[in-house]
Amino acid sequence: MAAPAAERTPVTPRKHSARNTSGVPTFADSAKDDITTNDDPVVRQAAVAALGHYNGSVVAIDPSNGRILSIVNQKLVFSTGFKPCSTIKPVIAVAALQEGIITRDTRIPVTRGKSMNLSEALAHSNNRYFEAVGTQMGFDVISIYARLLGLGELAGYEISEEQTGAVPGAPPKRGGVARMSSFGEGIQMTPLQLGALVSTVANGGTLYYLQYPRTAEEKENFEPRVKRELQIDSLLPDVRDGMLAAVVHGTARRSYLSDGEDESGKTGTCSDYAGSRLGWFVSFAGQENRKIVLVVLMRGNSKVVRGPMAAGIAGRIYRRLHAENYFGDQSVQSAKSDAPASGTMATVRSGE
Repeated sequence: MAAPAAERTPVTPRKHSARNTSGVPTFADSAKDDITTNDDPVVRQAAVAALGHYNGSVVAIDPSNGRILSIVNQKLVFSTGFKPCSTIKPVIAVAALQEGIITRDTRIPVTRGKSMNLSEALAHSNNRYFEAVGTQMGFDVISIYARLLGLGELAGYEISEEQTGAVPGAPPKRGGVARMSSFGEGIQMTPLQLGALVSTVANGGTLYYLQYPRTAEEKENFEPRVKRELQIDSLLPDVRDGMLAAVVHGTARRSYLSDGEDESGKTGTCSDYAGSRLGWFVSFAGQENRKIVLVVLMRGNSKVVRGPMAAGIAGRIYRRLHAENYFGDQSVQSAKSDAPASGTMATVRSGE
């Protein structure tokens, strides 16, 4: 039985049903005009091939140090930002766990006679679960955690094209705190911010400045830069379990890798403030040895634009990288040992 109030993976529509009638197109040459001289060529080729003719973007990040490996559709990534849709839910989960509102086992009613715990709610992107949790925490607490996790501020270090997105100063008029907690209503988030946020989930709590080396000298002299350390490591296994479940049997199962490689992620589907459809997927490869974070964003006016379809794009990227032994060839880097000691330290508690 399908989970209520959740994102559901659609049957792939026929070719003709994916055509647009107006507004933002579903199909475009998304890689056009990108400057790619110093992108990782293997990652970029995999991302461009997987995105195909869809209108969207892919950002690939090394979560161990904040280095951007590739950006496909740089114009879109460097825009003012978009509604997060359900990718806001990991933020709500971290906040609720830290505030003691829930534990991993807390069950919350989502329909008559049905309840869910955190892993189930993340796996099936259940809106009612996160609306209940967010409403209990309140707007001020949610805003604090959103900002601590990097929303509403530049994610990158000296990336001149980047914009800040926005976190609202008051509960959104449409749906209030509940809809802010389930769809990110009122928030403008960039793919870079989402990538930095989930890199923090993947690496155990270090929020790095994202850096995009675009010259040979910058690549040679690259050093990680810590924005802040968040004392949330003990909470993150509960969040990762839900993101893993999303890939194995939830809304992100189109990205599932059958070769046993663990991949965890979160989908998001909604309409943006201009009325076009958005399909998000953010993920990281591996549970123990995390080497890459992928952010996929799709835009358009057809039903094919959904988070589960964005997850399928990420799955194709991972499969190609595995086929080329990309992960096996990459050396393991330690973010903790390489990072400078000048980063801002922040313990995540409401009011601080």
